[in-house]
Parts: sequence; structure tokens; C-alpha cells
Amino acid sequence: MSNKKSETKAIRTQTKRTEEHEHSTPLFMTSSFVFDSAEHARALFAKEVEGNVYSRYSNPNTNEFEEKMCRLEGADAGIATASGMSAIFSSLAGLLEQGDHILACRSLFGSSHQILNNILPKWGIDYSYGDIDKPEQWESLIKDKTKVLFLETPSNPGLDLIDLEWAGELADSHNLIMIVDNCFATPYLQKPMEYGADIVLHSATKFIDGQGRGIGGVIVGKENYIDEISTFTRHSGPAMSPFNAWMFSKSLETLPARMDRHCQNALSLAQFLEEQQNTAWVKYPFLKSHPQYELAKKQMRQGGGVVAFNITGGYEAATEFLDKLEMLSLSANLGDSRTIATHPASTTHSKLTKEERETVNITPGMIRIAVGLEAIEDIQADIEQALNG
Repeated sequence: MSNKKSETKAIRTQTKRTEEHEHSTPLFMTSSFVFDSAEHARALFAKEVEGNVYSRYSNPNTNEFEEKMCRLEGADAGIATASGMSAIFSSLAGLLEQGDHILACRSLFGSSHQILNNILPKWGIDYSYGDIDKPEQWESLIKDKTKVLFLETPSNPGLDLIDLEWAGELADSHNLIMIVDNCFATPYLQKPMEYGADIVLHSATKFIDGQGRGIGGVIVGKENYIDEISTFTRHSGPAMSPFNAWMFSKSLETLPARMDRHCQNALSLAQFLEEQQNTAWVKYPFLKSHPQYELAKKQMRQGGGVVAFNITGGYEAATEFLDKLEMLSLSANLGDSRTIATHPASTTHSKLTKEERETVNITPGMIRIAVGLEAIEDIQADIEQALNG
């Protein structure tokens, strides 16, 4: 399938059929696997032969999901994990040691901030934040022990972008491991490894699943780094269940079709919101008013399925808007077929200080809309009545 498009490969990549000749990969709900002999067992544990030993290490369902994600991202190898946050933590914990330093973009998901600010420092791993709008400052933040460049683009929830080509050159010139959280874009819209990323992370819970059914994460990248991280995951145990891997693998078959609809709806909604009198600003990568519109067009196929906007009137106006919604769901999730509204300052990013939120423009009036697959007319009608009713 070397000449096929990546999305075709993701559909046609499949675990070897059993003697039942099934068309769809079955579930392998087993905790362990049988060895042919004592010598076979020894060789498997010594990694002299390929095969499954224990589902904490590998399973036909997780293997298939990992292979599909690798083909979509253009990666050598991958590791399926129990959640998106376990993918982030395992990557950092598996690659770093005491005394190492991380250079990260300041605009990150709230739990990623918690890992950098409060968890890794317990083991003597330090960090610095670079501002997205000040690329000239990043060189000065690199230390002798800086090992990882950790990025999220587009960012959650502010939809700020990192220039991946610039970041790849920065990482290469300082011998840094470049890790990119590609959750908002998905590999259908953006491929960080084409710009020099070494590791790409996803919360499979979001657009990869697409229906709000399961929790999972995935790490893909260059084989030498994945081998290093797998030593950590093999023994610390953040394993994805075979059922979730089976579900996510099937979801990847519809990822391009779903993302096309998410993006179409999101762009229409962003344009609609710009016309409303009581929205102070609207952020969406493919809006011409986005300060990084040209960069978005350069490194993304489309703008993604998330829109952020600020309601005039601050926190009170934002919560009043949320309480008036009739169809949209109030949830902290995103990437669902159903449109979701979130108030980041009081939920997903509430553990940041007020000053930290202000630095990345998470305002009291900010609303994050994860745009679903419903008719755009119905999405807009619910938002309009909540804004103006």
C-alpha cells in the first residue's frame, strides 16, 4: 500500500484475519497469550521474536490502532495509552531524568500545565515557558540541560498556533526532542513530523474517537524515542484496553469524513459569531481575522473543529449564555459528534492562577465551542438565542 494515501492506509490496515475470515477486526479480550513452548516464552520475553505476551505490553487490537496512527502521522512506531494525559506524562517521564529541562509553549491544556508545574519538579525536572507571540525569546530560554521542546498547536482553548517549521529548526539546532500535542488538529489536518517533530501525542478521547465514548491516548514518533518511552510504559502500566483500541481503530476509518464536517461547521460558526454585536472577539485558525491566519493555511489542511470567542460582559454574561443553551451540551470534553460549550476559566483551566490565564488570553468571558456534526443552522440558532434571547 506504499502508493496509497494515508487515510486509505488507515482504513485498510488490519490485524491478520483469523480462521473465521472476518471482514472487521474482532475483539481480543484477553489479558494474556499462550506460548508454544518454554523456548518460545523465553524468546518472546527476550524480544528475539515478535508476538504478544501480555495485554499490558501489547494486544492485537492495540497493535492495529498504533499501526494506523503511525501511518496517519508518518511515524515509525507508537504506543497506545489509557488516556491523553498518560500519553503526555509517559512521553516526558520516559525521556527525561533528574536535572533535565523542558522548554514549552505557554499556551497548554490545564493538565499539561499541572504536569510541568507541580509533578515533574518533584523529580528535579525543570521547565520554562516561551510565549507564542515572542519567538525571539525562545533561544535565551534554552539551557545546557534543556532536552525537550514541548508544543501544543492549535492551543487549548485559545487556538494560538506554533510555527512548526520554525520550531523544527530550533529543535534541530539545539539537539532537542520536539514533542507536539496534535490533538486539536488530528493527523488528517496537520502532520508535525513533516516539520521535524520527533514525537506526536493525541488524546484519542477527542476527535479520534469522535463520539464521546472512551478514554485513550497515543504516542507516535521516531523508533529510538518510542523504544525509550516503551520501557517506561511497559513497567508503569498506562495500557489502553483492547476494547477501547478496537473502538478507536474503527473510528479512524471515518476520521477524514468527520473532520471535513467539523471544520465546515466550525468555520461557518466562527463567521456567524463575528457578526454578533455582543462578541468582543472570535478566534478560529481559518478566520482571516486570526492573527496567524497565513500560518494556519501553511501548516493545516483546514481550521479544525474548535471555535473560541469572548462574550462582552465577562463571567456573568458567559455563565448566563451557557445556562440559556438548549441543544448544546455543557461538558469539559471536545471532539464529539455533539456540539459542546465550555467555560475554560472556571473548568479546564481553573487551576491556573488569574495571572497565568490572562497571559494566554483565557478571559472570564471566553467560551470554547467544540463544534459537532449537527446541522449548522441548528447549532447557530441555539447559540443565537442564548446570546441574544
